[in-house]
Amino acid sequence: MLGLFEGIEEYNNQGALLGIEGIEDGELLGALRRMNPIQRQRTVNKLASTGGNSRGSRAEMEKHFAELPVHIKESLLKGELRLADTIIYSIKPVGSKTIKMFETQDDKEIGLRNLSNAKLQKNQVLLVSGIYLLAGTSADGTKDKIVATNFKALEEFPAIANGEFSLKSNKKQIVPETSNTLFKTNNYHQVPLGYYKLSNPRLIQDDVLMELTIELGTTDGIPANTYIYAGLHGTITTP
Repeated sequence: MLGLFEGIEEYNNQGALLGIEGIEDGELLGALRRMNPIQRQRTVNKLASTGGNSRGSRAEMEKHFAELPVHIKESLLKGELRLADTIIYSIKPVGSKTIKMFETQDDKEIGLRNLSNAKLQKNQVLLVSGIYLLAGTSADGTKDKIVATNFKALEEFPAIANGEFSLKSNKKQIVPETSNTLFKTNNYHQVPLGYYKLSNPRLIQDDVLMELTIELGTTDGIPANTYIYAGLHGTITTP
């Protein structure tokens, strides 16, 4: 098996990390018999420990443990990686009808984006639980003014609200072309501003291209120096 499972106490869906989720009782017994006595006792103890119920995107991530790469599972079991809340974000200008929020030439810059080359770092896996989409008009095109922009709900930018967005990972669709009206949340007081909760959260693995694209039917009425803020909210693996 995978060492002494120093990190497994944190998680409710431990069977998926151990590779024994959903197997028959006989297979489970066989897997336990093949362990040495210390591993077997520790595994039984950890599987028997219920712990507290996970909530939010962390609980959603635990449901997807079976899909994680083997090296990520091993690192979680050993306590070398843990789960953390995050928002992977990017700010881009509305310079045309097509805005690519993550691009291969991007570098991390505090206040502008926390992702380089449109890819997660090695050993990072992100469970996208929801998406933020906001817009704001900067005083000018300098970095300081862009970072200081007050980003608002799309209700104030009809041409953007009436556009579409899509999200892909490694060329596979996570969200197909969908109306930006999903992010009009001014009248939903229990939902964060500009936030859309995915009914079907999906994993994005490390070192694969991430694409979040905004398509507009028109730029009419959009002021100069208008920028879009996009954020992927969820749970990520981290040291």
